[in-house]
Amino acid sequence: MFKFVILLSAFACVLGASIPDGLLPQLDGRIVGGSATSISSFPWQISLQRSGSHSCGGSLYSNTIVVTAAHCLQSVTASSLKVRAGSSYRTSGGVLVQVAAFKNHEGYNANTMVNDIAVVRLSSSLSLSSTIKTIGLATTAPSDGAAAVVSGWGTLTYGSSSLPSQLQSVDLSIVSLSKCQSSTYGYGSQVRSTMLCAYTSGKDACQGDSGGPLVSGGVLVGGVSWGYGCAYPNYPGVYLSVADLRSWVVSAATSV
Repeated sequence: MFKFVILLSAFACVLGASIPDGLLPQLDGRIVGGSATSISSFPWQISLQRSGSHSCGGSLYSNTIVVTAAHCLQSVTASSLKVRAGSSYRTSGGVLVQVAAFKNHEGYNANTMVNDIAVVRLSSSLSLSSTIKTIGLATTAPSDGAAAVVSGWGTLTYGSSSLPSQLQSVDLSIVSLSKCQSSTYGYGSQVRSTMLCAYTSGKDACQGDSGGPLVSGGVLVGGVSWGYGCAYPNYPGVYLSVADLRSWVVSAATSV
């Protein structure tokens, strides 16, 4: 069966074999099964904008560093990227800052989605406020069944071409790595050790949410990476695991 990968804002949509590095489509999307929210509830959330349009989400690690997904930064230049912070709306408000540089994980693989993480350095420092705040990185993966929330401006349904103007969020439950790899769900060995799963029936991240924050226990535990469709039964959303990639982020943030 022909296999192609559409990386959803909160996932990537994979349906059967892979496509070469550098040929991933630009991501657009939205939260499925969630509701509109305010940036004050998710002040670490940013919109990563490519050539003036929202393409992915991300999280503020510091006032100059954003954590996002490596698949969001393929075949692009820093000069074409900006970050909007401090706004509930992807097209207005808050502050819009030019990206100075970015760094993808050296071990990122577009076929397996292993090490799907990157850091972005802004050209100027953000002023922290009630709507612009940093978030800490998880040191351990959350337990199976732990409450989590994902946010973003991705599509509301799989295959949609329209994005919501206002930030969306949805509550999910963490699925342990071993359970996500089990026959309970449909991925099997495609879920690797640098990944984290989250699932609630009828709820998910989607195209355009990619790179955006999955938060549990007040810390960043994941970033939207990939998945089969959006909110498909028995196919959890798959996220980059911050706890497993934390040391890389800390190091890369000083050298990007």
